[in-house]
Amino acid sequence: MTIHVDIVSAESEIFSGIAEMVFAPAIAGEVGIAPRHAPLMTTLSPGEVRLQMSNGDEKAFYVSGGILEVQPHLVTILSDTAERAEDLDEAAALEAKHKAEDAIKNRDAEMDLARAQAQLAEAAAQLQAIQRLRKQRK
Repeated sequence: MTIHVDIVSAESEIFSGIAEMVFAPAIAGEVGIAPRHAPLMTTLSPGEVRLQMSNGDEKAFYVSGGILEVQPHLVTILSDTAERAEDLDEAAALEAKHKAEDAIKNRDAEMDLARAQAQLAEAAAQLQAIQRLRKQRK
C-alpha cells in the first residue's frame, strides 16, 4: 500500500511520487503518516522529512518549516525552503549555526534574538539531516 507525496518549496516542486510511509517534523513532535491516514493539517518545525520507498530505500529532505496536509491517499508538504538532504551544504550550515550562536551571545548584534534563534534551529536541523544521510551511506 502506498501514498502519494508532494513536497513543494517557494521556488519549485522538490518531490512528487509514491512512498510507503512519510515521517515529518510536526510542531508537536515527529509524525509518521501511512496510507489511509486520517486527514490532518499541522505546522512543521525546521527538520528532516523522510520518505520510506517501496523498494526499502529512504529519501531525506530538509524543510525550514511549513505546513503538512494529509489526506487518505495524499500528503502535501509546503515549505518556504525545501531541499534534498544530499544537496545540503555542510560548511554553509555550520557557518550559519556559528553566526546565529554569536548573535545570541552578543545581544547588541544587528540580528534580533528571535531571528537568531530561528536561524540556529534551521542550521541545527540541516546539520542533523546531513549527519543522518552520512550514517545511511556507511
